Amino acid sequence: MVWCICVPDSLELLSKSVQKLCACGPQTWADRHLQLSAPGHRQSPIDIRTEEAQIDPKLARKPLRWNYPKETVELVNTGYCWKAHVHGEGSVLEGGPLNSKYELEQYHCHWGENDKVGAEHLVNGQSYAAEIHFVNWNKKYGSFNESLKYGDGLAVLGVFLKVGKENPELNKLCKLTSGIKYKDQASAFKDALDPSKLLPARGAYYTYLGSLTTPPCNECVIWIVFRDPIEVSPQQLEAFRKMSSLEKDCCVPNQNGQILNNYRPPLPKEDRVVKVGFL
Repeated sequence: MVWCICVPDSLELLSKSVQKLCACGPQTWADRHLQLSAPGHRQSPIDIRTEEAQIDPKLARKPLRWNYPKETVELVNTGYCWKAHVHGEGSVLEGGPLNSKYELEQYHCHWGENDKVGAEHLVNGQSYAAEIHFVNWNKKYGSFNESLKYGDGLAVLGVFLKVGKENPELNKLCKLTSGIKYKDQASAFKDALDPSKLLPARGAYYTYLGSLTTPPCNECVIWIVFRDPIEVSPQQLEAFRKMSSLEKDCCVPNQNGQILNNYRPPLPKEDRVVKVGFL
């Protein structure tokens, strides 16, 4: 007997118990969305074990660098997370593990129901409260959609968020979340938010070959996850959790659709090597 005949992409509309019973949670997305030609051996996120990560001297020969636009255009409630749109033309991410130039497409965030969970990547089995992803596409393929077809098509920067003091730059974004409470609502930025100010200026990063963490889970990502987190306040994280996965006029009874756990759990690293580079 098949009990689960329709699986929403938003985790908020499907309890963890039902996901487990029906085998339709985020762990199964690769099987559901990948074609047979993609064996699913480089899925993301993973648990980064620092004792297994290898320092790669080659990464120092061409330091990782980025030149991003100085402002963010619009914030959107996708029904799954907030997504920040930018005018990425002319932006560049290069160096480190990358052999091409990449252009910033957007950035978005994953978080949990409390301050102890929410980041997609784990470090030695431990989670941060949230994780921002800066999604960049390989300019040699001509477009974002075309880049999804190739193993080096995307480069995603991952930044951990830990609970601490208020982040002034991120506060420019948090002030907009009340105006995009419901799915598909959008708001233009009133104060210029420089995405580069949400990235660490120094320190180490982990890099490995992986995938998108949401359907269709394309195995097209070179991941670059920064070791050092940025600080955000509990109130800033709570602003994310007040967002809803439902449309404003949705009539689901007794449901507010709060986006509380929009992260994918870690998947097997298999035989992949996680390398360490430095800014």
